[in-house]
Order: sequence, then C-alpha cells, then structure tokens
Amino acid sequence: MQFYFFNVTNPMEVLDGETPVVEEKGPYTYREYRPKEDVTFFDNGTKISAVNPKTYIFEPGKSIGDPHVDLIRTVNIPAMTVMELTKYSSAKRIDEAGLLLAGCGEEMFVTHTVHEMLWGYRDCALAFIHPLVPSIDANFGLFNKMNATNDGEYVFLSGVDNYKDVSRIVKWRGLDALQWWTSGSCNMINGTDGTYFHPLISKDETLYLFSSDLCRSLYALYESSVTVKGIPAYRFVPPAEVFANVTENPDNAGFCVPAGNCLGSGLLNVSKCKQDAPIILSPPHFYQADKKFVTDIDGMHPNKEDHETFLDINPLTGILVRAAKRMQVNVYVRQIPGFSIPGNIKTLVFPVMYLNENVEIDEESSEKLKSILRVGSVVVNIPFMIMAVGIVFGIIFIVVTCRGHGLYPRKEEGTPEDTGPLIRTS
Repeated sequence: MQFYFFNVTNPMEVLDGETPVVEEKGPYTYREYRPKEDVTFFDNGTKISAVNPKTYIFEPGKSIGDPHVDLIRTVNIPAMTVMELTKYSSAKRIDEAGLLLAGCGEEMFVTHTVHEMLWGYRDCALAFIHPLVPSIDANFGLFNKMNATNDGEYVFLSGVDNYKDVSRIVKWRGLDALQWWTSGSCNMINGTDGTYFHPLISKDETLYLFSSDLCRSLYALYESSVTVKGIPAYRFVPPAEVFANVTENPDNAGFCVPAGNCLGSGLLNVSKCKQDAPIILSPPHFYQADKKFVTDIDGMHPNKEDHETFLDINPLTGILVRAAKRMQVNVYVRQIPGFSIPGNIKTLVFPVMYLNENVEIDEESSEKLKSILRVGSVVVNIPFMIMAVGIVFGIIFIVVTCRGHGLYPRKEEGTPEDTGPLIRTS
C-alpha cells in the first residue's frame, strides 16, 4: 500500500481566491496483510462467512521519507466537516460552531506528519463534539482505526451450485444491500471482493466487484491479454463510464447525494459513508475526470500508467496474479456563510492524498500456479486430443472399408507399378 500526499505550497494565496499549487510527496509504503479469518461454512457448504482484517507495516526501504517526521500542509478536514454539518442550522448554531472553531484555533489549512494524517490525531473541535454526537470520533485520520481491524463480516457463495458464483458476496455487515445511495441499483452489493474470481473467465465478460473503501460496487471490462511471471492473464479495467456523470451514464443518478446533486465525471461523493465528512473520491490526479478538476489545481498530471486501476486475472483459474487499486481522497471546499475560516477560497475539489494498493503473485506461488496450468492445459485439450484420435481412427476405418469393397485394387504380382489414376467402371 503506497500513499502519496499533496502538500500545499501557497496557502495564503488560496485563501485569497488564487489557484492552489500542490507538490506530490511519497510514496510512503506499507506492507499490507489481509487474511480471511473466522471462516465458517453453512447452508450445506453453499455459503461461507468470514472477516478480512487488514494490518499495515511500514516498509522504509520502499518509501521516500519518514512518516513520523515528514510534514504535510493540507485542508483542515475536521473544520470543513463541522462547517458542512452546521451550514443549514439556525444562526445561533452557526455562531456556536464558529466560536468552537475559533476557540480551538482551527484554520483552513493544517500541518501534520504523514503518520498523523494516516492513522489519526486528536482534533480539538471533534473532541468537543464527540460527547454530544458519539458517532463522530474525537480523533481524525484518513485511516483512523483501520489498522489491525476489519470492515465487517462478509457472506460469500462457495460456488458449489454454480461455479460462476465462487466468492460472490451476498451479505456485508448483515445486509444484502447498501443504504447510502438514492437508487436500488446503486445500493446493490455485486460481485466478489476483488481478490478472487470464478474460473473459466472469457474476454466478453463483465466482472463485478464490491469495494467497502469506495462504498459501492463497480465493474471491469477486458482490456488486453498480458503475461505475469510466465502466467497468462486477462487485464480487466473499470471503464470511464463507471464514474461518468449522469449525462454520459444515466445509471449513475443514484450516486448523486442528496438526490439530484450530481458531480462531474470521475468523482464520487462518499460523505454519507464517511461520517458526513465532505470527502470526494476520484482516480489519482483526476485521471479520466472532467478536465476542469485537473486545471483547478496546479500540480495535477494524470496518466494511464500510474493512475489507472486494473486487475490481471488468470482466465483458467480465476486467480488474481497482479492488480492495482488506485484512489484519490479529495475534500469539497467552498465559502460557507457565517464562517470566516475559508476566506475567499474558490469552490474546489481539493486533493489531499492518493493510494496505490497493489499486489503481484510471488515466485513460489507462481511456480505452483504454472504447474496447475500445465495439468489444466492437458485437461482442457483432452476433447481435442480425443477428436484427433477419432479422426485418425475414422480415416483408417474408411480406408479399410473401401479396400474391403474393392474400391482400391490390390496390385497383382508381376505387374508394373501404375502411377496414374485408376477409374473403375461397373
């Protein structure tokens, strides 16, 4: 798991309405461990329940910088959350919220270490609100309480009844549908968790997967054939229409929250599943998003190689041999009546950090898989081998039958070899 942060270099100018200038810092790399635990088989083995805890261990040799030392200046997400939560309240409540932020010394931009930004720091305003609203944590961090924890119990199908149902999620956190979005189709939990797929995958399939990080299901389509450590694989990629605006993809209307409040292409408002914090997700550097979001921030350089999400899957077994999930965390910032903290800032989708969660099969596992594929290749080709043998025996049968009926004459002793065609008449 690689984290890249955007450090703001001109905070005062941004408050005066100028274009933000950011510099990318990172990667800060962590080894991610994600075993399936508490595995239980039920319903005659047709379903499996499990949790998927994730643990992160810092890898200094694969990182640029020290997360405990390196400082990041970025948008004050807790302050923006407080302002967004109270923007439609009474004038008295807005005044109280403003006094709280002022008393805590909150400003539009804050500076914290990478470690604090990821794993959490105590915020004065949130700590004051927490006793009143227990669902709001006193600590803020982009991955606060997400190390050595799981995101809830999953119920998967085993594939016993249908091989295409292998690892398909039917419930998450006890529910068979999400509750954040404004349409039934957008609230559906579709596909697997992205770590495994059914065997015998074809190029014309649509692969569905559910991501709790994205708070939604999405799909991927075949893009190309690749080879990973000698293993053949199909590369599947989420197409641009997955995050397109409703003009380009009307099916995405359900992701507009509140209903009718639709963002541009390439963005997903996940505030409803992030404790109402004004968090907006996108591909890194606004890759495949509307050009406006790229030009609004000085320092965005989107490109396919570094910022595209992809899945390389062995089509025979359905095993994931290489993948990269790339996602950017942004904050929706704007001037809010009654609050002085934003100054004259322009309305912006402000990038804070992006991650590159990537995996590639190790050497030992790749050798095991290749041995399976060699056996599988023989098994897959058995029908063709049987067909070939059948054709050979068929030809022999035809020749023997024809000779038995005198269609091919026997050469008499002492007669010269005839090299011309033989025509028999009745």
